Formats: sequence, C-alpha cells, structure tokens
Amino acid sequence: MQTRLDYGKAAPGAVQAMYKLQKYVEESGWEHSLLELVKARVSQMNGCAFCIDMHTKDARAAGEIEQRLYGLSAWREAPYYSERERAALAWAEVVTNIWQTHVSDEESESVARSSARRSWSSSRWPSSPSTAGTGSPSPSGRRSGSTNRERKWSSR
Repeated sequence: MQTRLDYGKAAPGAVQAMYKLQKYVEESGWEHSLLELVKARVSQMNGCAFCIDMHTKDARAAGEIEQRLYGLSAWREAPYYSERERAALAWAEVVTNIWQTHVSDEESESVARSSARRSWSSSRWPSSPSTAGTGSPSPSGRRSGSTNRERKWSSR
C-alpha cells in the first residue's frame, strides 16, 4: 500500500498531540490487555490491514489468546469476554461509528454507571495515534489517508 500522506511531515504538531493523547490513555486506568483488545477491534472496524496486524500482534504480546482475537469481530455472541470487556468493546464501537449514529442514552448511562468513569471517558481515544492515519470517512463512507508509520509486514 502506498502512503498517501506523511502526517509526521505534514503536521508534526498534530502527530505529537496524538502521541500525548495516547500517553494519557495508557495512564487512564485501562488494563493493558483490554486496551490492546479495543485497539484490535477498532482497527477491524476501520478496515486497516496494517493496524489489524500490528494490534493483534501487540495483543498477543500482552498475553491475549488467539481464540479471543479470532472471535473479536463477533464478540457479542462469543462467551469468552468479560462484562468489562464487553462494555469497553461496545463503547469503542459506538464512538468509532459516531459519524454514522449517535451515543444513545442507554449507552451513555451504562458508561456513567461504571466504576471506572475516568478510564471510560478516555475510551474514545484508545487507538487514535495508531489508527488516526486511516483517516476520517468521506461522505461515501470510505476512509482515506494512511498512517505515518512505515508499513512493514513482519511476524513477531
């Protein structure tokens, strides 16, 4: 895949801001394994093969098992995700699709009831720096742009 835009060169301040945002998320109280699970799911939703590859490898390195990664796109039907993981995945999907829909009162109340409000409020950003390069959807629904990371497929 050819890089369309090198964000690091075109907007270095924006890239630095995204990395600061990622640091904030990492300090927000999310378990590292849950954060990686959410990043993998959001990457699936964004349709970015590079990001899916990267985040599933990162999730495996964080101790995630293959079965749960294979079932991630059907997490609602899979029996092996905890209530907290289901809430995080649901919230990540709602916020990732915010351009198509809105956050319902029920979804918002579910997050508000959570004992980890600060980490949930950060949940809209867990994959921002790594998936921001996939771009915003165009009016046609297609995503544009690419990450400023070098695209290398490798096994870890």
